[in-house]
Formats: sequence, C-alpha cells, structure tokens
Amino acid sequence: MLRVGLTGGIGAGKSTVAARLVEHGAVLIDADRLAREVVAPGTDGLAEVVAAFGAEVLAPDGSLDRPALAARAFADEDSRRTLNAIVHPRVGARTAELMAEAAPDAIVVHDVPLLVENGLAPHYHLVVVVDADEEVRVRRLVEYRGMTEEDARARIAAQAGAAQRRAVADVWLDNGAARDIVLADVDALWADRLVPFEANLRLRKPRPPRSPMVVPPDPSWPAQAERALARIRVAAGDRAVRLDHIGSTAVPGLPAKDVLDLQLTVPTLADADAIAEVLSDAGFPRAEGHWCDDPQDGATEPGRWDKRFHFGADPARPVNLHVRSAEGPAWRLALLFRDWLRAEPDELAAYAAAKRRLAEAHAGDGTVEPYTEEKQGWIDAAFRRAAGWAERTGWRP
Repeated sequence: MLRVGLTGGIGAGKSTVAARLVEHGAVLIDADRLAREVVAPGTDGLAEVVAAFGAEVLAPDGSLDRPALAARAFADEDSRRTLNAIVHPRVGARTAELMAEAAPDAIVVHDVPLLVENGLAPHYHLVVVVDADEEVRVRRLVEYRGMTEEDARARIAAQAGAAQRRAVADVWLDNGAARDIVLADVDALWADRLVPFEANLRLRKPRPPRSPMVVPPDPSWPAQAERALARIRVAAGDRAVRLDHIGSTAVPGLPAKDVLDLQLTVPTLADADAIAEVLSDAGFPRAEGHWCDDPQDGATEPGRWDKRFHFGADPARPVNLHVRSAEGPAWRLALLFRDWLRAEPDELAAYAAAKRRLAEAHAGDGTVEPYTEEKQGWIDAAFRRAAGWAERTGWRP
C-alpha cells in the first residue's frame, strides 16, 4: 500500500485536507483519534494512566479528565515520559493493525500532528504538509477553538517551525486562502501523484521512457535527495555502508536531467539482493535485467562492475538508485566524479556544454539510451582527468 504522512501546524486546516482525501478513497488513520481511543473508559490504557497518575485524572463520568492529566503529566520530564510510555506503544500497535487491515491497493493517509517533531518522515512514501500564515492560524484558533490570542501563539511557537516542516515535505499545501483553492490542490495531488504512485509501487512499474531534457540547476535538488536517502536509509538498515547523492543533480550549478541519482553502497551484491524487496516496498522498485557500470580499468574480472538498479515509483520525483558493492571500484568513482566537478569550474562548464549539445541532438529519440551511450565517451575521458586530480589533491571519498 502507499503510505502518506499528513501533518501541519495547529490551525493550518489539516482536517480539511484529510477529509478531501477520504472523499477520494483514502484510508485515514488519525493519530489524535487513536490517542483518545486507547485511554477511553474501560481500556487497560486508562487503567494504567490512573495507576500512574491517580484517580484525580478521572472525570465524574469515569472518562479521562484531560486538563487534569495534563497538569500532572507535563509537570516534569519524568511524568511526560511515563505518559508517553503508556500511550505511544498502544497507538503504534493500533496503527499497525489498521494498516494491516487496509487493502493491498490502498492509499493510507496517516494524520500525525507531531510527524516532524518525532522524526517519522522517512517511514512514509510521501509526506504532505498543510500550512497557513501564522496570522490566519491564530485567527482560526481564536474564532473556532475559543483560544486566547496569547495561547494560540504559544501553541504555534511550541511546534515545529516552517523550515523544519519544509525539510521533510514532499508536498506543501497552502491552506491560507479560500477553501476551494486547497481542495483543488488536493484533487490534483490525488489524481496526478497519489493514484499513479500507488500503481507504480504495487505493479513495480518503471517510469515511461522519454527523450533527454536538460534543465537549469534546481537549488532544491539536494534537499529532495536527502528526503529520498532518508527513506532508503531506513529500508537498508545496517546493510548500508554509505548513502550518497551522486550525478549531475549533486553538483551545484550544473544543468541536468531532472532525475536524482542516488547511490547505496552495500558490503556485497548478495546484500543488495537481500534488501531488494524491502527497497521496492519503500518506494524504490528493483529494475529487471542485468545492470553494470562501464569498466574503467581495462581488462577486468567478470562481475567486478556489476550493480543493482532501482527506480523511484513517485511519478513527480524521478529517482535512479544505484546499489553498488563496496568490493568493487564503481561506488568510489561515482563520488570522485561528483567531487571533481564540484572543485573544477572549467570541467563543470565543459560537461554542461556537452550535456546540452547531446540532449539537443537526441531530443527526438523518445529514450535517454542513445544520449547516455554517446555521453559515456566524454565521461570515460573525464574519469582519467579526475583520477589525476585525486592524486594531486589527496582526495578521499
């Protein structure tokens, strides 16, 4: 299934987005609702809360008196940890149950207010952040929730800021204007990204071929790469020797195809095969066929330059994931080429000119393969120059 993390600051209007996604057919798991359910009257969660904090946290009808609990549970760090130890495991278990009950082709939206604060972003295929200007949020909290302005601003200040949310956001929805505007954005997100993303993931469907198109450098490429690498890091676990953003989008100022090249280095290709399905489930399906890098050391033993290749299933964020063994030389060469271009402006300019020229020459091919094959001659010669630079400078990966 496709797992979507939905978050946003208090008063941003996250519930509006969640409701619209449900109308389209999403399965909604509301973390706040589950947190209330696991301490409802008659639950063992409520019994444990009472045992830890006393009967004074109960209302006359036997339900949880939340203000009374807050006064006790947030009085100090130990009390807060005690409450979290009661509630969080139960919410996590119930969340896992609900996800397991979802259909294989479901789009599951997990509404988590503290997704950013708790570092949960890498566990989702996509993170959607709902935002609004602070003044809009304060007005909503005062008008619709009865807060004082001071309380509203304090609640906003206590949460993650916009910069922290942007760092994990694959999708940023501005909900500060008319409701119809954000609903239209959600409709487009569902049709153009979430539905095809789910199908690509479930069917292990590669992105369709297209002619090479070199675009100006995008300053957000490194941040986009880091979000993808974080997901790969979680999936690969301790089999990951290192994870890197490589290729043209990793070189500031270099025009490139709008495709992120990422590298996962593992001890052996057997390790790559062992985590292939986990990577596929995480949003990076393994590509069929035999994949290898062009040897750069003349006559070489068979298999020395073999690798595994995965592609990103997100239709709006193309990714090439190269999984290479630490036993071979290719992982190091990919890093050398990147760092050499970063350090040598003249070489960067020459490579940019070659890329533009070849992209224009192959604009009508309908695939990148002829472009890539012709460009390889320039790269092979560049590797030799980069090796000389590494020797002169003492470069190490």
